[in-house]
Amino acid sequence: MKACSHEAALRLKRFEVTEKGRRVAEMETMIADFERAANELMRQIAAEEKRTGIKDRGDCAYSTFASAAWLRRDNLLRSSADLKQALFAARREHENTAAELSRLNPEAPRDKDLNLALRLLPF
Repeated sequence: MKACSHEAALRLKRFEVTEKGRRVAEMETMIADFERAANELMRQIAAEEKRTGIKDRGDCAYSTFASAAWLRRDNLLRSSADLKQALFAARREHENTAAELSRLNPEAPRDKDLNLALRLLPF
């Protein structure tokens, strides 16, 4: 009976490690996507400013498209910064959960989830 509950706890902890690793990977992908989109917007802004010949954002004749693109770019970068903070916390959770799994099953070789946890640490 005890062996069944220990196995169940191990399965649950493995699942948690996998899910937290997946969450970390999704957050990293989102950050990269946000930064890629922000860079593309910056390229479009530069092209629009070159096309119109107006680079001063305070000028009343400044392009509406460029103004909107600046706002979108700023929002993307702000979201990326917020996600980076959340990513740090998610990595820490993943590391802690992987360590708990290791404590539950110390005789087992380090599995790929635990190695992933160590690879994701920001050291």
